[in-house]
Amino acid sequence: MPEPLDGPRQAPASGNSPRSLVILLHGLGADGNDLIGLAPTLGQILPDAAFVSPHAPDPCDMAPMGRQWFSLASRTDADILAGVRAAAPILDDFIDAELTRHGLSDDRLALLGFSQGTMMALHVGLRRAKPCAAVLGYSGALAAPETLAAEIKSRPPVLLVHGEADEVILFSAMASSAEALRANNVPVHCEARPGLAHGIDEQGLAFGAATLKQTLGA
Repeated sequence: MPEPLDGPRQAPASGNSPRSLVILLHGLGADGNDLIGLAPTLGQILPDAAFVSPHAPDPCDMAPMGRQWFSLASRTDADILAGVRAAAPILDDFIDAELTRHGLSDDRLALLGFSQGTMMALHVGLRRAKPCAAVLGYSGALAAPETLAAEIKSRPPVLLVHGEADEVILFSAMASSAEALRANNVPVHCEARPGLAHGIDEQGLAFGAATLKQTLGA
């Protein structure tokens, strides 16, 4: 049995019990400390939200430090799909445990991913039995879109944000991912960031904050 996921957390800025939960999923070669830094900014928009940024389950096999959700040593479509599928139950168990910890239901949950974390957020978020409030994907892609029609179980609203100068996951991935999501009746909104490479900028974070306020602010 793999070890349960864990990582840095931020309690609600209001000091109240959490009314919503945002799970932040980092990219290849990083760890949970990479994205928990977004929580203070997002917590201003959602003062009653708890944030957690779990460390991915495996040490990164392409760097001396950091973690990975799955190996990208081979980047064939088949290997990426196998990797996402292997990591998905581990992430699902973590989501269930965190919702139970806070006494919350899926409709009070948002998944925010970056790069490989976006692959995980989209894969898991669309296959959970009950829809979460939103999936936010930065600089990522929908893995194996051809499998979605047969496996989709829920259709939360999706925000995709991608830098036009991204050389790690090409900007064109946003359009192809959005096309597959729309073909499966998933509401999706896309935001292109001119000049941005592989990362999250201030305006992109603002788009995410607005989405979280719209879906979890009530």
